[in-house]
Amino acid sequence: DAIQASARLREAPCSPESVTRRILSTYKRHLLWDIERAFRCLKTVDLDIRPIRHWTADRVRAHVFLCMLAYHVEWHLRRALASLLFHDTDIAKARAERSSPVAKTEPSPTAKTKKATKRNPAGQGANTSFGALKQINAGLLNIGYAEAGPANGPAVILLHGWPYDIYSFVDVAPLLASAGYRVIVPYLRGYGTTQFLSSETVRNGQQAVVAVDIIALMDALKIDKAILGGFDWGARTVAAMAILWPERCKALVCVSGYLIGSPAANKLPSPPAAEYAFWYQYYFATETGRAGYDKNRHDFNKLIWHTASPKWNFSDATFERTAASFSNPDHVAIVIHNYRWRIDVAEGESKYDDLEKRLAERPAIALPTITMEGEANGAAHPPAAAYRAKFTGKYDYRLIGNGMGHNLPQEAPDAFAKAVIDVDHF
Repeated sequence: DAIQASARLREAPCSPESVTRRILSTYKRHLLWDIERAFRCLKTVDLDIRPIRHWTADRVRAHVFLCMLAYHVEWHLRRALASLLFHDTDIAKARAERSSPVAKTEPSPTAKTKKATKRNPAGQGANTSFGALKQINAGLLNIGYAEAGPANGPAVILLHGWPYDIYSFVDVAPLLASAGYRVIVPYLRGYGTTQFLSSETVRNGQQAVVAVDIIALMDALKIDKAILGGFDWGARTVAAMAILWPERCKALVCVSGYLIGSPAANKLPSPPAAEYAFWYQYYFATETGRAGYDKNRHDFNKLIWHTASPKWNFSDATFERTAASFSNPDHVAIVIHNYRWRIDVAEGESKYDDLEKRLAERPAIALPTITMEGEANGAAHPPAAAYRAKFTGKYDYRLIGNGMGHNLPQEAPDAFAKAVIDVDHF
């Protein structure tokens, strides 16, 4: 179509200036510019068909074919990876508003909004990955973790839950790093690249042992004290660390508040709605549940994402980034033990009994704390008033609206990052 349009232009009776303007418009309107740009971006040095070498018809045809092929590939890639990209989706409209076909195209209003908010129209963050992940031996584990920010900055450790991973903080970490913090985001035991150092170690998921892991990580990284933030398992671990090792914690950000429990307390019956919210916990208590989770962990966890954050329109690509961490060889064992231990159908390790006894007393936390909740959190969580007395230091509670759910750091990274910065100044 573009070639035919150019031919018609050459035959049309009009002034040279008008022809030039119309040729430029046709060139861009019919995507020839996009096609050649795609080729320039995707070709390699091995494609010996630069325009200067177009001495034969075969070379011309080869050039045109590869330009079209490159554009075809790019067109489909852009649509397949749309949720990961952060480009100007209204560029055609912006070009059409230029005063001249050769004038510079200004960003569209949509692009300007995305740049200012760091969000695409679907509300997804601009960041889709961390830098190169790191590994370090710490306690019983070789822990995989992401790190951002200056090495000499105040330390912030961010902890994920189930069924999530470090990508819950993929937009939080750069916000804190840009504010001067050294941000550490580890994979918990049973997730991602975190591995046990010994095959003989019990695959234990009880609450105290996860806190022990993070203290070991701080020791390995030579971090004396840190601001701690987390949700789900991460929030429970943050609270456990504040109770057991308050001298290592500067301040806390806990989604859903005070989540410390014990097998004895969890054996007490709850109202039907609360029991219903923990259906998976009772499913995991059976061998069918263990086998079912092992076989269907991908779809199982995606279901939990939907029910825990019913208004979060996450993309398949967003989920798949995290789903890769469920392939950890110890994932199923850790998850199953965690939930069985909670309801006293699996034993913990005796060496952690003293720690669990202290946690079972559910003591108050005197450290500066901000607790947060998403207004549309579909996971089981206590009302804010139920745990207010558990925080006796400087305190604030923040309810995050606009349909935010359980995975608050990923759904509302700006609010979570602000809470970390604010609690640092309490």
